[in-house]
Amino acid sequence: MKFTFPLLLGPLLLASAASAQTIPPADSAAAAVTQSGNPFTVYGFVDGYYGYDFKHAATNERPGFIFSHNRQNEFTVNQGLIGVRYDNDQVRGELSLHAGTYPSANYAPEDPIIRNIYQAYAGFRPFKKAWIDAGIFSSHMGIESALSKNNWTLTRSLAAEGSPYYEAGAKFTYEAAPTLTLTALVLNGWQNIRENNQAKALGTQIQWQATEKLLINSSTFYGNEQPMGLVRRRRYFHDFYARYAASDRLSLALVFDIGKQERPEAGAKNDKWYTGTALARYQLAEKWRIGGRLEYFSADHGVAILNATPALTDPDFKVWAGSLNLDYLPTTNVAVRVEGRLFNSGRDFLVDRDGRPTKSYGNLTSSIALSF
Repeated sequence: MKFTFPLLLGPLLLASAASAQTIPPADSAAAAVTQSGNPFTVYGFVDGYYGYDFKHAATNERPGFIFSHNRQNEFTVNQGLIGVRYDNDQVRGELSLHAGTYPSANYAPEDPIIRNIYQAYAGFRPFKKAWIDAGIFSSHMGIESALSKNNWTLTRSLAAEGSPYYEAGAKFTYEAAPTLTLTALVLNGWQNIRENNQAKALGTQIQWQATEKLLINSSTFYGNEQPMGLVRRRRYFHDFYARYAASDRLSLALVFDIGKQERPEAGAKNDKWYTGTALARYQLAEKWRIGGRLEYFSADHGVAILNATPALTDPDFKVWAGSLNLDYLPTTNVAVRVEGRLFNSGRDFLVDRDGRPTKSYGNLTSSIALSF
């Protein structure tokens, strides 16, 4: 059966029409609010963009370790999404579908029939302050969302590109206190909807609102990431981030990820990777803000960076990067953004437009995003 994205929009639009009340625009697609007395919410998001690369091969594709906003010198859509959510505080569920260059690149290993699913899950409360959900949902790891408008920077960090955007499985969420949420997960694996072996992965998340201004998150993952028939290579991963509202205008965040994966050779040392990211966002005026990011990613043999181009003289992937973006917010549900970004490895790690190895790479990305 051939999967066509438009055919599946019909049920979502019918659900919208069946809703007794009109849903007002939400500040973001990920945070659409259910109107009082109506458990249904219909939401959407579209992110149109144009990017241009410097010192990169003469192709419209950006380097293989970039999955979001991964096209250059081309007007296109990173993500167009529509979804319906149901929540009556006892049962809940969601079905959302998307298309664009982001799902085309990031969901390429999945079966065609499920590549356009953004989220699809059902859940219920086993008791007060707890939820059990099963299906496909956004990853419990990382500070960044797949929806660009929700992030401080337009493009995704190396940490986000090197960790799951989505996952499939079941999760138990418990609100231990108004400021503390605990989650335990059983998953098919590291960003895969279709299972590729007989093993299951485990995950945890602790999110603590330490103060009104400080949020602290700790997420973990453990599992075997090799397809059936290959030597088992268990992966261990920990994601930590802290977000701090320094003032009404200034927000700061720190991210640190570390992981390791077994090598297939007997007695070989584990491949390790780690990344550190510092982010800042400043509100210049009511409709203007700026954001910046500094980051470093180091991975033995390019582990966890899918499709990464290893250094031409070294199998390891070690890259510094920095970005600066300017945002214009004409309304609460529209964001116009421009970002400049520079990568430097200190060693040859890409091939430029002239076919010569290069130690650095830069790009510009512009976007207009709408959510409702």
